[in-house]
Amino acid sequence: MDNEKKKAVVLLSGGLDSATAMAMAMDEGYEVYAVSYRYGQRHVVELDCAVEQANAGAMEHKIVDIDLSSFGGSALTTDIDVPKHDHVDEMTDEIPVTYVPARNTVFLSYSLAWAEVLGAFDIFIGVNALDYSGYPDCRPEFIAAYEAMANLATVAGVQGHKLTIHVPLIDMTKAEIIKRGLDLGVDYAKTTSCYDPAPDGRSCGHCDSCLLRIKGFSDIGETDPRGYVGERNL
Repeated sequence: MDNEKKKAVVLLSGGLDSATAMAMAMDEGYEVYAVSYRYGQRHVVELDCAVEQANAGAMEHKIVDIDLSSFGGSALTTDIDVPKHDHVDEMTDEIPVTYVPARNTVFLSYSLAWAEVLGAFDIFIGVNALDYSGYPDCRPEFIAAYEAMANLATVAGVQGHKLTIHVPLIDMTKAEIIKRGLDLGVDYAKTTSCYDPAPDGRSCGHCDSCLLRIKGFSDIGETDPRGYVGERNL
């Protein structure tokens, strides 16, 4: 009987969501191959976190260089101020300037290429459609369309080996994500969510991502172990 584990490529940003998605993949019995991207982001401290997370259980971890900053168009990749607020209720429904044009499309394409080389038919990505900033490439419709395309665009797909893009966090609140991760032993001190961290790596506590993260921990009565400038918390 073949007891070999199924392989899965996991997109690992170094943030809270992707760390949880990786833990969920491992809990489901997958052999994890983690991939992170150095894409010209201002918050490169997340890559240090990704390395720590991958060292905790991934079979292999690649950091791939893609210079999306050469296109600009986002506060994460060029000299545009990251929006800041004092409370999560101040966030708007508009797609913020922290959206990086086509980022998940690009990331999934590279991840798909590695999956095909590995003989993996599963990709995990920690996108979320509830407690998020409204990015168009975090929606279920996008993931479904990309999965359909991937199965038309690869040798494995046309030979009948269906590739599945797993989005285990898609319908979860940030609090639910954190609770699930804690149950699986995720060390959230080794994750960062901040779009505009201080030089020493501490989170700003005021960007959309920080506010959603802080609220998530607060909602389940936990304290975020990640350091904040001024030790901000709700």
